[in-house]
Amino acid sequence: MGEDSVIDRITAGDPNAVARAISKVEDGAADAAELMKKIFPRTGRALVIGITGAPGAGKSSLVDKLATIYRQRGERVGIVAVDPSSPFSGGAILGDRIRMQALSLDKGVFIRSMATRGNLGGLARATVDAVAILDAAGYAKIIIETVGVGQDEVEIVKTADVCVVVLVPGMGDDVQAMKAGIMEIGDIFAINKADREGVLRTEKEVEALLSLAMRDDGWQPPIVKTVAIENKGIEELASAIDQCREFQQKTDATGHRRQAIARWRILELLRERLLAQALDGSSASETLDRLAAEVASKKRDPYSAVEELIQGK
Repeated sequence: MGEDSVIDRITAGDPNAVARAISKVEDGAADAAELMKKIFPRTGRALVIGITGAPGAGKSSLVDKLATIYRQRGERVGIVAVDPSSPFSGGAILGDRIRMQALSLDKGVFIRSMATRGNLGGLARATVDAVAILDAAGYAKIIIETVGVGQDEVEIVKTADVCVVVLVPGMGDDVQAMKAGIMEIGDIFAINKADREGVLRTEKEVEALLSLAMRDDGWQPPIVKTVAIENKGIEELASAIDQCREFQQKTDATGHRRQAIARWRILELLRERLLAQALDGSSASETLDRLAAEVASKKRDPYSAVEELIQGK
């Protein structure tokens, strides 16, 4: 099959073509770069929503209910779940997604789980590429859900148009969120499981933290209270996302954000490509093993090991 016909099938929204294209970028296939070059000009129509927060905050339920609202509006939805700790390989639906069965049977919803790939990393880059493929395939809303709150996930969520940080009352993860640098990336704060005790305290703590943080664009992140499993507050969350998007389109800040994301994407690709080049060749792996053994036994330091790897090319 010709590459152009693959692109045509992706832009026509064929889920099988989309799934195969995502597998290519995830596995770093030889023709992945050529594919992405053709995908890129067809992107820019979707609204990309990042949803992040500590494990146990009920993000999956929130994503499920938000996707349902978008489906009721007649929009196609792509969901990319980023799980760095996942033992699954390509395309496996996470165990906690079983309750998403109604959605996964819906032809207008595409659900994909992304797990760590290879020794070159590339999880962040592959996720952003997967989002671009879904965008080109005409999914109007794309939700990136990160399962962890590590650096990689924060970087990925930064690439979304609107970022929702999910907190829960009484878990002390408001402070955790601040540590992980999540406060600065949140455009909207959702306090989920808001039927629990301590919701007002959590709200006040978030308000206090937000009052200290000055944003360049002048947007005031709203705090939305939700109880996802009871479907409460989801309309308000969808409305806050729409308002944030409208605000961005009226201000110049989106241009700066896009440029920052573009710069990040270039650097991610560059890192990956340079690392792949440095480790290219049959002897590179043996050299790496030898150097690792020498550094481990203190016969050599890691800096000169890297120098040898670079000079050997």
